[in-house]
Amino acid sequence: MTATPVTATRTAVEVVFRAERDVASWEDRHARGEVPGRWPYGLDLLERTGAAVTTASLPEPTRADRVRALLRSAVPHRSRSDVGIAWDENLARRMLVLSPHARMFAGTIWLTDALEIDPSSERVRGALDVLRRMDGVFVNSRAQVEPLEAALGRSGPPVSFFTFGVDHEFFSAQPPAPAPLVVSVGGDRDRDPTTLFAALSRVHETRPDVEIVVQNASDVPAPPGVTKVPRLSHTELRDLYARASVVAIATRPNLHMSGLTVSLESMATARPVVLTATPGHEDYHRDGETALLVEPQEPTDLADRVLGLLDDPDAAVALGQRARQAVEDRFTSAHLVDGMARAVGLV
Repeated sequence: MTATPVTATRTAVEVVFRAERDVASWEDRHARGEVPGRWPYGLDLLERTGAAVTTASLPEPTRADRVRALLRSAVPHRSRSDVGIAWDENLARRMLVLSPHARMFAGTIWLTDALEIDPSSERVRGALDVLRRMDGVFVNSRAQVEPLEAALGRSGPPVSFFTFGVDHEFFSAQPPAPAPLVVSVGGDRDRDPTTLFAALSRVHETRPDVEIVVQNASDVPAPPGVTKVPRLSHTELRDLYARASVVAIATRPNLHMSGLTVSLESMATARPVVLTATPGHEDYHRDGETALLVEPQEPTDLADRVLGLLDDPDAAVALGQRARQAVEDRFTSAHLVDGMARAVGLV
């Protein structure tokens, strides 16, 4: 009698994205060289674990969806025997309602800072309720781990930290900029346009020959000498980094490392970065070695460090080259996915 060979079962992994972000379209754009990563954040690289990885695009749940989810929660076990991964707490809510899995994992970005502002708010309590129903929660800033563990409670899911990463091939190293240009990119809720524009005004007064370009959509008016643009495509952003002599990032105090993506994209392009030192930066930036750091809400210090790099192009180039090496060594999309795979138990 011949024994039937045992076939290993591949773990099924579904990575959920917002329906507003069309992953199929993203893949097409990536094939044309227009966006980094075949999937956002390079999460397609989870396929390297041997898992069967798919995506789902989830809309905002309707009231009927939420009712069905409540009825389903009365069942003592989930009906699906796979793994679901959501990048952030808002996607985790959609996944829990629309696409529950046997094991679910979610990232957290904004919650830890919202906890400091108003821990009793409905938004915070709702997010914590969702995260407590995950099998694990992950963050990209070590500063978030302790407050998140405290908020989730002793019976809450484990919280994992792993470093963020970027597509270092899309954002490839570039030769030194041909003309002096200071660039700043990004406008999330924890950016500090007031400090940024005060610093850049000082830069312009001292070095009126330097072009200054800022991408953000804040209501704070740009000072004289600063060109403000509302949006950039990924290829336009890459081209702007390539033209930059220095990239400057100003943020308010926060735990989730606002500005991290821009700093790593700039570093990957071999551009020197001057940024605000907020909790968690220690895992990504070494002052004077891979970036220059300033304290929050210190426009004079920010301006002086930018001016120092403009006045010493050789030092700026060397800083950018060390930054590029740091990305290659520790902060690529592959590094991110390796950390995620460990956090969700795929390796």
